[in-house]
Amino acid sequence: MEGEIMNKWTKYINERFNLSNESGSFVVALAGNPNTGKSTVFNALTGMKQHTGNWPGKTVVQSQGSFILNGQLCTLVDLPGTYSLLSTSLDELVARDFLCFANPDATIVVTDATCLERNLNLVLQVMEITKNVVVCVNLMDEAKRKNINIDLDKLSSELGVPVVGTVARNRKGLNNLMATVYKVATAAIEPNPRLTLYDDIIEKNIKEIEPSLDRLLKGRLNSRWVALRLIEGDTTFLEGIKDYLSYFDADAEVKMTCVQ
Repeated sequence: MEGEIMNKWTKYINERFNLSNESGSFVVALAGNPNTGKSTVFNALTGMKQHTGNWPGKTVVQSQGSFILNGQLCTLVDLPGTYSLLSTSLDELVARDFLCFANPDATIVVTDATCLERNLNLVLQVMEITKNVVVCVNLMDEAKRKNINIDLDKLSSELGVPVVGTVARNRKGLNNLMATVYKVATAAIEPNPRLTLYDDIIEKNIKEIEPSLDRLLKGRLNSRWVALRLIEGDTTFLEGIKDYLSYFDADAEVKMTCVQ
């Protein structure tokens, strides 16, 4: 981003999400199901450089911290543990809005190696919002004790995003995780997520809506994902997207409704 645009962007995400991010530094989101060791990863990466508060206007605890990644300041935002991003709970709403409107430079999705299949549902949903995803398969030691073997390379190939195995409580694999995050954040690695395909009727509706969304969103948000929310009839998301677009373009006339 150019300087003025960068400063406005930083001001927006700091105000909207109560961040203390500096212009030009990385923002990395940490997502995952509850009980996957996500907090262990957060604590291991940020150490004492972290603080907690509430998400603006919400009674949901927000944790954020910072660390230096290859000489560059990085703000790590620990999203509430959720099983999905369908905004059926306040935690899901907070996590979804941050991934969508804060547009982090990279998103780590922490999964549990002992029950990976269940955790992949959230991975697939995050990949629908952003392509800059790194999957952290944590608790690899417990999976090994249960004779569960995970082919990380094959999983990465199937998902289209980098996958890193870790044992966060022993800091095993964390250096590789952050090296991968840095490459994704700097576009040295460009993930190509394999997106979920829906039935023919939904896919047809997406194709009809997407061109109009592309013109309105101007690449700021993922038009396919926004189309899915409109088809789903997510009215809470509509207000958020109108506020978002108005912030960056006060003259923009946003006329958007859910698909009937």
